[in-house]
Amino acid sequence: MDTIDFAPATRAVTTVLGGISDEQLTAATPCPDFSVADLLDHLNGLALAFTLAARKAPLPDGGQPVVDGSQLSPDWRTEIPAALEQLAAAWTDPAAYDGLTMAGPIEMPADIAALVALDEVVVHGWDLARATGHPYDPDEACVLASLGFAASFEVPPGAGAGPFGPPVPVPADAPALDRLAGATGRDPGWAP
Repeated sequence: MDTIDFAPATRAVTTVLGGISDEQLTAATPCPDFSVADLLDHLNGLALAFTLAARKAPLPDGGQPVVDGSQLSPDWRTEIPAALEQLAAAWTDPAAYDGLTMAGPIEMPADIAALVALDEVVVHGWDLARATGHPYDPDEACVLASLGFAASFEVPPGAGAGPFGPPVPVPADAPALDRLAGATGRDPGWAP
C-alpha cells in the first residue's frame, strides 16, 4: 500500500478546532452519545492510539480508551492539533503500513489501521464542524479514501449495524463528503 498523506485531513480538522468556543463544548454532535467535548476527547485519544499503531508501540495504559469530555485538558486547543500533527507524521513512514498492529486493544493489519485512522479524522472533523457551525473543507483525496474504506464494510446478517451505525441513503451524485457521512451512519443534512 502506498503511504497516505494525512496532513491535509489533520489540517482541515485543526482549522475547525480553532473556531470552537468554550460555550460549544456541551453542544450535541451527529454522534448521538457524544457532546463536542466528548468528541474532542475521542479525537485526542484516537490520534494517540493510531500514532502508536503506526509505530507498532502499545498504548501507555494498554487498554481501551474511555471517552469523557469532562476529562478534556484545558490545553486541548494546542494538544489536539499537536497530536494530529504527530499522527500525520507517523503515517509518512512506509514501514507503518507493514504487518499487524494494535489500535488500542484491537489487532489489525497496519494498512487497514491507516484507513481506519484517516476515516476517523475526516468523519469526526465533519461531526465537529456540523456541531459547531464551522466550515469544513477536507482534502478530496482523503475523503475519497475514507469513503472507499467505509463503503467496503459488509455487515453480516444479524451482526447489528456494523462499525458506523446503519448507513443513511445518500444520492450517488451527492458530494463525496455527503456520501461519506451517509456511509458512516450520519445524515448529511444534520444540524444542531
